[in-house]
Amino acid sequence: MAAKPAFAFRILILTLLLGGAAAFAQDELRATFFKEADAAKAAADAANAEMLAPRNYERGMSEYRSAEVALERGRNIETVRSNAADATRFFKTATAAAELASTKLAQVMKSRQDAANARAPELSPEIWQEAQDKFGDAIRLLERGDLKGTTRREVEATSLYRDAELVAIKAQYLSETRQLLADADRARVGRYAPITLNRAKQLLANAERELNENRYDTDLPRSLAKQANYEAKHAIYLSEVVRKVRDKDLTPEQLILNWEAALREVAGAADVQPDMENGPDKLTGELVAYITHADNEIQALTQEKQENETRLAEMEEEIAALDERLGGATEERAALVQRLEAQARVKEQFEQVEKMFTAEEARVFREGNNIILRMVGLTFDSGDAQIRQDKFDLLAKVERAIDVFPRSELIIEGHTDSFGGDDANQKLSQQRAESVQKYMVNAMRIPTYRLIATGYGETRPIASNETDSGRQRNRRIDIVIRPNLDQG
Repeated sequence: MAAKPAFAFRILILTLLLGGAAAFAQDELRATFFKEADAAKAAADAANAEMLAPRNYERGMSEYRSAEVALERGRNIETVRSNAADATRFFKTATAAAELASTKLAQVMKSRQDAANARAPELSPEIWQEAQDKFGDAIRLLERGDLKGTTRREVEATSLYRDAELVAIKAQYLSETRQLLADADRARVGRYAPITLNRAKQLLANAERELNENRYDTDLPRSLAKQANYEAKHAIYLSEVVRKVRDKDLTPEQLILNWEAALREVAGAADVQPDMENGPDKLTGELVAYITHADNEIQALTQEKQENETRLAEMEEEIAALDERLGGATEERAALVQRLEAQARVKEQFEQVEKMFTAEEARVFREGNNIILRMVGLTFDSGDAQIRQDKFDLLAKVERAIDVFPRSELIIEGHTDSFGGDDANQKLSQQRAESVQKYMVNAMRIPTYRLIATGYGETRPIASNETDSGRQRNRRIDIVIRPNLDQG
């Protein structure tokens, strides 16, 4: 009885060995017959043939799957070989067709990618699908060799993709504003706050026009849409106030007193007497003056603190080093004293230069030993780098300021706001800096080795680009004066 289990076990082992051998043999056959087909399929996939040459790619896949099935079922080797060879041929044809399509359809493919990046499938699905259909037609016609039909469908698909892209971009930037204005119209806001509501509508129209003209520079349209949102919400608020006044829920006197209460609160925080007996203009001017003065004081204190910290650190470091050494101490201490005297001289020169300019002409401040002339009055025409003749008097003051620091190094920095393309802003800022540099060489007779002109484009804003005043501050020329501390 014990012999039967042993015999059965031997039979099982033999079966497994035979099965393993069969599997090994099948792997060897696959490696032999599918080598070229696998390589051709990989090349077709790399060329994106499934999308750009679907007809031949699908034929290749059909033959490829047939070869796999024939091998798995142990069919005639010639059948496997034939199917694999046909798959290789179709994959190679698909690869060639896809490479041709990549060149021939490059424009429509770029438009397709731009639209996809703008979320057109989500935000403009109908136009996107229509473009997809035309694109598919162009691919099929190209694969069949119909170049004329391909060109026609390519043009149609490109136009549709660009339309879908623009619709998607507008949806991203303008849909909220459109909804606000629709809500305002339903609430009959135009009856009570027509000026503000019309301003919001005009801003929206301007934003849409900017997107139509240059969809890839979204800074300005986004800003216009944001302003339109504000004006639409403001119009809704104003309409509610006007309704209350009309319905006598709020008298005009109460309305004015409510607004004055807010000004009184601000005046109290600034310790300014809230005098509004003849309206808010006087108080408004006093509050603006208070804030400006406070801002200037903060800047001066910040600079003084930085100077003191720098001077103290330098003195502590050098005196500590001197205390560790005995030889040469007198000479090095004298050098330290000389440097501190140079820093004191720079401070006096800075104060002299600071008094040369009005607030409308330049902001003068320090960064360490460097003096910065922020030329707020040195403006340029839009998109232009030519210095206007009416700025020559201001540049004459700049020359006198530079003369206060003999043998100093001068860096002219050009800056723009964020509106416009990055490359265009960089180029414009460099041109404006070089324009000032050229003026300094020709009119001020400053040696070129003392001058460096650098354009930073929109990369170093000093204010928000979301407001007109902020953008105006960002469009500037900064002149950095690096004093020679070794001068007598």
